[in-house]
Amino acid sequence: MAQWIIDQPGRHTFEPVTALSVRIVAGRLAVLASDGPPTLEVTEIDTAPLVVEHDEDGRLTVAYKDLTWDGVLGWLRQGRRSTTLTLTVPKDCAVQAGVISASAVVAGFEKRTNVKSVSGEIVLDGLSGETEAETVSGPVESRGLTGDFRFTSVAGELTVAGGTPRRLRVNTVSGRVTADLALPPTGHVTLHSVSGPIVVRLPKDTDADVALRSTSGRLDTAFDGLNGASRPGTRSLSGRLGGGMASLSATTISADVTLLRRDQ
Repeated sequence: MAQWIIDQPGRHTFEPVTALSVRIVAGRLAVLASDGPPTLEVTEIDTAPLVVEHDEDGRLTVAYKDLTWDGVLGWLRQGRRSTTLTLTVPKDCAVQAGVISASAVVAGFEKRTNVKSVSGEIVLDGLSGETEAETVSGPVESRGLTGDFRFTSVAGELTVAGGTPRRLRVNTVSGRVTADLALPPTGHVTLHSVSGPIVVRLPKDTDADVALRSTSGRLDTAFDGLNGASRPGTRSLSGRLGGGMASLSATTISADVTLLRRDQ
């Protein structure tokens, strides 16, 4: 295994990379799919050095020595440890990206992508594989999603723009969920929130079975054909849109659920 200590700005090129794990504390991170040679470009780094490891199987790790993948969400050490870096690796590379307060962009990958954040803002752009995002309070924005996506957060907000997911599963305590979607025939969307509001917008010609439920939140829909029901402890709006090929389920405890219609 080759190992480097990075303590100053610079550019580094690697032999083929099959899997990437990168973990930083503060600053900015970009992980981009590229057809060129795998590279690491560090444009800013403070006093704490990064450790880079590249093994014979093509696994590349860029991280602080004391910041493990399992320890990202429980990081309690003081100090900013700010760094700015860009990684370019092949689009079929498996990616793990973890940040504490840093902002991060992960774009263009078609295999498995995992991201973790405490409070940093995450942007996921054009991912077509299996993606999982976990945050404490950090917001996540997904653009052009076409694969499977699972999002888990305590208070982080999720925004899905222009998504056509095969599977979208969301669990949040108080984070807001806003999703502008077009569901493929086998698309399956399941959204759960305790006190964070859920807003979903679908095309007017959507074919999906829909179920909206809340214990005490308000339920609103711009679609005709959904039937309301109320029982002790729960209220619901449900029904079939068009041919009902896909499915959408949105459930809250105290927050509102809104289903909007996109006419074009």
